[in-house]
Amino acid sequence: MNLLKSLAAVSSITMISRVLGFIRDTIIARTFGAGMATDAFFIAFKLPNLLRRIFAEGAFSQAFVPILAEYKNQQGEEATRTFVAYVAGLLTLVLAIVTILGMLAAPWVIWATAPGFATTPEKFQLTSDMLRVTFPYILLISLSSLAGAILNTWNRFSVPAFVPTLLNVSMIIFALFLTPYFDPPVMALGWAVLAGGLAQLLFQLPHLKKIGMLVLPRLNLRDTGVWRVMKQMLPAILGVSVSQISLIINTIFASFLVAGSVSWMYYADRLMELPSGVLGVALGTILLPTLSKTYANKDRHEYSRILDWGLRLCFVLVLPCALALAILSEPLTVSLFQYGEFSARDAVMTQQALIAYSVGLLGIILIKVLAPGFYAQQNIRTPVKIAVFTLIVTQLLNLVFIVPLQHAGLALAISVGACINAGLLFWQLRSQKLFVAQPGWAKYLFKLVLAVAVMSGVLLGLMQLMPAWDHGHMLERFLRLGALVVAGVLAYFGMLLVLGLRLKDFARKSLM
Repeated sequence: MNLLKSLAAVSSITMISRVLGFIRDTIIARTFGAGMATDAFFIAFKLPNLLRRIFAEGAFSQAFVPILAEYKNQQGEEATRTFVAYVAGLLTLVLAIVTILGMLAAPWVIWATAPGFATTPEKFQLTSDMLRVTFPYILLISLSSLAGAILNTWNRFSVPAFVPTLLNVSMIIFALFLTPYFDPPVMALGWAVLAGGLAQLLFQLPHLKKIGMLVLPRLNLRDTGVWRVMKQMLPAILGVSVSQISLIINTIFASFLVAGSVSWMYYADRLMELPSGVLGVALGTILLPTLSKTYANKDRHEYSRILDWGLRLCFVLVLPCALALAILSEPLTVSLFQYGEFSARDAVMTQQALIAYSVGLLGIILIKVLAPGFYAQQNIRTPVKIAVFTLIVTQLLNLVFIVPLQHAGLALAISVGACINAGLLFWQLRSQKLFVAQPGWAKYLFKLVLAVAVMSGVLLGLMQLMPAWDHGHMLERFLRLGALVVAGVLAYFGMLLVLGLRLKDFARKSLM
C-alpha cells in the first residue's frame, strides 16, 4: 500500500469537509454573530463532542483498532464478525445510558462545565435546552466512529474521511432554511447536529456490508476479545480524558470572561482545525492500522521507518501552515467571518486566539503521528502518563496567561502544552528504541527553514500591497485571500524544489 496516496486521498476528502465547515461557520457567524446565542450553542455542541472523542474516536479507536487488526489477520472472517458484534453491543449499551443521563442532568452538566453562565439565567436555560437536543449526538457519532474504525482497518480510508461533510451539510441547510421555524432561532443548530449524526452513521452501513462487516450489535460480557478492548480502553479513556478535561477547564475559565470569549476561541480553533484535520487526523487515521499490522508482524525496522515517514511529512507540511496561520490571521478572520452580526472587534479577538493557537499546531499534529507508535503495540499507559503531566502543566500555564492575555492566554496554554506533550512522546519512543531516525534529518530541516523563510517574506510583502481587509464584499475578500494562499504555496514548494526536495519522494515511506 502506498501510504502517500492513501494520505492524499484522505486529506483531499477531509479538505472538502473543512471547507464546508468554514462555509458553515461563516453562515453561523453572519446569522448569529458572537454573543449569548452562539456561546450557548458552542457549549452545548462541545460537550457531546468531548465525550465522542473520549469514548469513540479517542479511547475506543486506540483500544479497538490494534485488536481488530489482530483478529482480521489471525482469527478469520467469522470470528472477526462475532468480535465486532459483541463490541458494538457493549458500546451501544454504555453510550445509550450515558446519553439518557446527560439529557436528564443537562442543567447540572452546564453548571459544572460552564459555571459562569449561571450568572445569566437566560443564557443558562438556553444552553441547557440545547444540550438536551445535542446530547444524543454522542450515541450516533460513536457508532459512526465504530464503523469508520472497521473500514479504516480494511483500508477503506475514503468513506470515513467523507462522513464529517454530512454534519456540515446538515448545519448549513438548517442555518439557511430552517432557522425561522425555531424559537429561539439558534435552536435550529442543535437539531442540525442530531440530523448530521444520524446521516453519518447511515451513510457507512452499505460500505460495511460490502466488506462483510455489517452485523447486528449483540451483548456477550464473557467474550475475551471484548474484555481485551475494555482492558485497553480504561487507561485510554484516562489518557484521552486528560486532554478533554483540559478543554473543559479552559471552557470554565472562558465562561467567566467577557461575552463572546467562547465564540472567539471557537472560531479560531475552527481555523486551526483545517491543517490539524486535513493533516493530523489523516496521518493518525492511516498510521494506526498500518503500524498495528507492522507491529503484529514483528517487523520493527519497518515500524521505525513508517514513523520516520510520518514525522518528515508532518514537518514539511505543518511548519508552513503554522506560520501562515499567524501571518494571515487578519485576512482569514476578516474574510471568513466579519459580516453581519460579526463585528470588527470580534474579528480582532479571534485573530489573537488564532495566533496563540498557531504556536502549538506542530505539536498538536506531531501527537497524531507519535501516539499511534504506542497504541499500535497496545501500550497506552505511556501516553496516559505524559497526558496527565501535560494537563497539570497546561492548567498552571492558564493561570499565568489568562490575566494578561484573557481568552488568547487560554489558547496559548493549550499550544504550549501540546508542544510539551509531543516532545515527551518523541523522547519515550527514542528511549524505548521504537523509533530510530533515518539519516539526513539535519539537512532536511535546514531546507524546510529556508523554504518557510521565503514563504513568509512573500506573504508579508504581498499583504503590504493589498487594501484593508474589511473593504469589499465577500467574493473580493476571498479572491485576495486566495491569491495570498496560492502565492505562499508556490513560494514554499518552489523553494523546496530548488533545494531538491519533492513530495513524491515520500511515496517510499521514508526519505533518505
